[in-house]
Amino acid sequence: MTRGRSEITLRGAFTALVTPFREDGALDVPALERLAAWQVEAGIDGLVACGTTGEGATLRPEEHAEVVATVVRAAAGRVPVIAGCGTNDTRTTIDGARRAEAAGADALLVVTPYYNKPNRSGLIAHFAALAEAVPLPVIPYNVPGRTGQNVGAELTLRLAEIPGVIGVKEAAGNLEQLAAIVAGRPDGFAVLSGDDALALPAVALGADGLISVVSNEAPDLTAALLRAALASDFTEARKLHYRLLPLMQANFVESNPVPVKTALSLLGRCRDTVRSPLGPPEGSTRRRMGEALRACGLLEHAR
Repeated sequence: MTRGRSEITLRGAFTALVTPFREDGALDVPALERLAAWQVEAGIDGLVACGTTGEGATLRPEEHAEVVATVVRAAAGRVPVIAGCGTNDTRTTIDGARRAEAAGADALLVVTPYYNKPNRSGLIAHFAALAEAVPLPVIPYNVPGRTGQNVGAELTLRLAEIPGVIGVKEAAGNLEQLAAIVAGRPDGFAVLSGDDALALPAVALGADGLISVVSNEAPDLTAALLRAALASDFTEARKLHYRLLPLMQANFVESNPVPVKTALSLLGRCRDTVRSPLGPPEGSTRRRMGEALRACGLLEHAR
């Protein structure tokens, strides 16, 4: 999986990092650096900055660059750093990709354009232009619940033919579609689950790993789950899956990343501040997150 001067292996558990903010809404760079370093030390296989969970849509260009650079600094070459840069405008997406490259990212996570719902030719041209403009590997991100459009297996496999497109984050919640991508993919094209609760069955079908929300709260357990699944130790993988399942489910009782930031605040990792138009969690969400953390055996280890 090599393009230009970049080489990256997409296998295992990758954390879709939250972006910590101070109470005034500014970036909390020290908290981000600590969070990223803790993830690496806990055994996670890679870090994703500025994705959906990282509130990339509300980061200003200079903040986007600072978040990526901070995560790269904290990772210190120990694991790859993938930077989200997808928008619904090709030129803006290329600008974000160039910022991520300058900040030291190893690869790009690019959500399929939302709202304008590009047709087949437009979507292919969008990813081809990005791959041509920046010498970093590109990972399309299919998440119909956010974009209003499902790319589907056939078109995903067409995107896999574009030089520089090295894998997909598949978050359609459809194991039949994921299986079709796995079955038809070219050599070296990685398939990553974008749904925590489907990671185990996805790996059983041949997927290579997971870009995870729950690993923000439990990086060691999530990494262990993926290691076991990829080694075909499904007894151990099932045990870890069911241990984490209450937290996987609780993380989506409100719009991501509101619940996961609530949990991280309970764990003492960062504030639960989110950016408008997201708002504070409901009281019931805070209680649910505490219950889920305790059920997973995590809350007693809070800092």
